[in-house]
Amino acid sequence: MSIILQSLQFPDKYYIGGTNDVAERLRRHNHGQSESGSHHTALYGPWKLVNTFGFEDEAKAFAFKKYLKSGSGRAFCKRHF
Repeated sequence: MSIILQSLQFPDKYYIGGTNDVAERLRRHNHGQSESGSHHTALYGPWKLVNTFGFEDEAKAFAFKKYLKSGSGRAFCKRHF
């Protein structure tokens, strides 16, 4: 599943990631814990869930997450979220 989180303190900051457990992932980001060790989520938290995108195929979920992180994907997010 691909997810989009938005910073409550800095509304122009977003996090795009993937997870199988949305609630746990949001909880971890709001407690300054990320799976990759990135400090981005700790700096801009707390976070709120903006949207989730579910896929049956993990490869499709990864490809969509990669798209959302691209220039055209970020433009898509700004237009729709």
